[in-house]
Amino acid sequence: MVQPSPAGMPADVGDQPPISVRSNLVVLPVNVTDGQGNFIADLGKDNFRVYEEKRAQTLTLFQQGDSPVSVGLLVDHSGSMEPKLANVVTAVTAFAHSGNPEDEMFVVDFNDSAVVESVGEKPFTSDAVDLEKAITAISARGRTALYDAVAQGLGHLQLAHRQKKALIIISDGGDNGSRYDYAQILAYARESQVVIYSIGLLDESGKEENPKILKQLSKDTGGLSFFPESSESVLKASVRIAKDLREQYVLGFVPEAPSTSSFRKIQVSVIAPQRGALHVRTRPGYYSSPN
Repeated sequence: MVQPSPAGMPADVGDQPPISVRSNLVVLPVNVTDGQGNFIADLGKDNFRVYEEKRAQTLTLFQQGDSPVSVGLLVDHSGSMEPKLANVVTAVTAFAHSGNPEDEMFVVDFNDSAVVESVGEKPFTSDAVDLEKAITAISARGRTALYDAVAQGLGHLQLAHRQKKALIIISDGGDNGSRYDYAQILAYARESQVVIYSIGLLDESGKEENPKILKQLSKDTGGLSFFPESSESVLKASVRIAKDLREQYVLGFVPEAPSTSSFRKIQVSVIAPQRGALHVRTRPGYYSSPN
């Protein structure tokens, strides 16, 4: 199957028209931590090296510190999620209260279909009350159109105002109702330059659950996945994601125009010998299309 660009995504997924992603700037959110997992906050532009397909790139964007982010919260309302909805509210509320006050957020509810919920008649909000109303707008029922929800979230993020963009999936991970497959959604996410995090809410029954989907989608886009086992650990996972988004450097470069659509591998390294061994995490690459 040919991996579609956003322009190739059919228009019948929700109310969003197909959106073509065209950007000359590749934006990379980068987390740098020491051996104990502590964020290294005092690096400068000269400490970073960025390579695309092993070719060194010149940084044209460098931001450090807590910069705001545009975030889509993808909330599973399929039938298998009914006993877990209280933890869904906990996750969303904890995230909303832990982020940057200038973050802009929205909610995609999904079961048999995926819908971008209204948040006070605005495309985005920073109000936790608006978010809670959006996630409690429908009851748990039906199948799980997880990939369709990711497509809706990626499309809505094209309206965003922040350089950093992310999706947070709150689900049990099963997909039995989408029009798209994993390869299509991953190509769209990579072209959209969006990092995906996931909070997997599993139970002993394992009904309609697939944590592997959540783990892989997060890993392939530079995000993290969590599988909390209690309400307290759900809260901690949400706060950890908010912290991860706030403790990032933002790097950007303008690549050479590609002649064909292709996935371009990226490697980021940090030169700071006095800091010891450091761990660098970012997206493994991006999906480019000719202009």
